Amino acid sequence: MPSAAVTENFISADEIRARFSSAMSTMYRAEVPQYGVLLDLVAEINSAAQQRATKESGEGGDGRLSVERHGAIRLGTARELHTIRRIFAVMAMAPVSYYDLSSAGVPVHSTAFRPVTKDALAANPFRVFTSLLRLELIADASLREEASELLRRRSIFTARALALTAQFEQDGGLSDRDANEFVQEVLETFRWHSAATVSRDVYERLRNAHRLIADVVCFKGPHINHLTPRTLDIDAAQREMPLRGIAAKAVIEGPPRREAPILLRQTSFTALEEPVIFVDESCAGAHTARFGEIEQRGVALTRKGRALYDRLLEKARNQADSGEASSDRNCFEEGFREFPDDYDTLRREGLAFFRYEICAEVTSDVEGLDLEQLVASGIVAAVPVIYEDFLPVSAAGIFQSNLGDHQAQAYEIGSSQALFERALGANVMDEFALYEAEQQASLEQLAIQLKSAGRAR
Repeated sequence: MPSAAVTENFISADEIRARFSSAMSTMYRAEVPQYGVLLDLVAEINSAAQQRATKESGEGGDGRLSVERHGAIRLGTARELHTIRRIFAVMAMAPVSYYDLSSAGVPVHSTAFRPVTKDALAANPFRVFTSLLRLELIADASLREEASELLRRRSIFTARALALTAQFEQDGGLSDRDANEFVQEVLETFRWHSAATVSRDVYERLRNAHRLIADVVCFKGPHINHLTPRTLDIDAAQREMPLRGIAAKAVIEGPPRREAPILLRQTSFTALEEPVIFVDESCAGAHTARFGEIEQRGVALTRKGRALYDRLLEKARNQADSGEASSDRNCFEEGFREFPDDYDTLRREGLAFFRYEICAEVTSDVEGLDLEQLVASGIVAAVPVIYEDFLPVSAAGIFQSNLGDHQAQAYEIGSSQALFERALGANVMDEFALYEAEQQASLEQLAIQLKSAGRAR
């Protein structure tokens, strides 16, 4: 139990996360110059979008938007996943949701480490989509064992990073100096290493099984494979990327463009071909894994709203597969016309989450008014709760577009959340429960404020 004097010198987890996010962005910009082009592009688009609207629905302020990022890493073993959970805990990032990407032909299952409270998200909403390779999906038994042995031999964390994590767990925090050292030590896990840990022959055999398998198994660590800024207009970004010399993927993943954005839309540029030195060669080969991505986030859907979204998505896919539409994109856009496209309807039909706040002085008797009347009168504002999580189909689509379409496979083994959580050493949090709690907390706070205003009159 730390003393009060020591506790007072601890840096907040939000501050450590902000420092790490900033350091990661600086490192990735140096390693992948096109990421810097993306940042400049997104900043211009966001500035233009904010000039068109005096206030972005659901946005917690310009400060959050300018620093917002999500990254992605792919791990190879249960031990690595368990340790990264402890490391992210130092930054108040918890595992939220389970994503099975094997159903979309990618041999991993995943979670997203992120802050989970409203205040922490407002301070810095950094997220890391973290995948664990499913070795059991490698069909060749000898290759599977070889990959397993390669992963068993590596250590992706520095000794000092592990020591500082243990120190945090024992003391309950880190000092300013230790926090800075922690950030630099953990950054080493995410750094690109151009030297492979295997021969070209081993690399090629693993790559032939799946490119992602080679990316996870053949290197010293899980180099971050993309870092994603958030834009207010992803369609503008998609149009502009080719004009900046960036080869954008053909379509935007996620829902179609809407007046009231929902969930998550993502696009990316093609993975870089980077030089790699294999252990048996002095001349460089090539490896493609790291790419750039842009995202646009909308309102979080309730379970009812998500069920409608999933039903319409499945319907659009079936129509596209049967050739009932002129194009997959037209089929997709037409299929989602059934989904209400204004915030008020989404709210009243219980399809999306909202936070309720007093936005006008309470000058009349409000005791007899219900929530709908309070909103209609302008006394209370219903602010959309931003979706902080991910869509497995979109994630798989982004992965596949940068791995090569021919890599798509059908795996017979289904999802295994229990296996993932056993490796993680914890249960993943339910994203719907988090959004429900935020909405309910706002209603409870609203009731207190209204009661207090009534007494003051």
